[in-house]
Amino acid sequence: MSFLNDLFIGLDATRQEDLQERLDIVEHKIKFMDKMPVALLDVNNSPGYFLAEELTLAGGMLESDIFNAAFIIYYHPGKTLTDLMREVPSVLNPDWPAVKNNRIILLNDDVNRQRAAENVISLIEDMAEMIHPGSFIFGHEGDKWIRFGA
Repeated sequence: MSFLNDLFIGLDATRQEDLQERLDIVEHKIKFMDKMPVALLDVNNSPGYFLAEELTLAGGMLESDIFNAAFIIYYHPGKTLTDLMREVPSVLNPDWPAVKNNRIILLNDDVNRQRAAENVISLIEDMAEMIHPGSFIFGHEGDKWIRFGA
């Protein structure tokens, strides 16, 4: 969690406590859940590792074998949800289990945003909601991410 500690530097104690409490809620709930295997891909179906730490804190497990992934999260820096909706369908393989089970998620969390503590905690909450549907509801679906049915 050292990357979060770095982001907390400079925040006042009250803000740090608030963000830590939000993170603790997610961490506590996922203790009782199975880690979900998730593939992080860009629009070229290349694996991404940029969000791996956030995914782990959200109860996910980065999966490099697409056939073992319960979920696929498409994330491409600088791409909007509209861009992803336009580009992703052509790169989906109908044989992938996540495609068969309609567990494709499109994520746009960083367009014109800084990597700040608030944004990272929100992303962890969103990822928890994505890969543990029904267990978390933070209300950003449709704004920063969507479930995409193939």
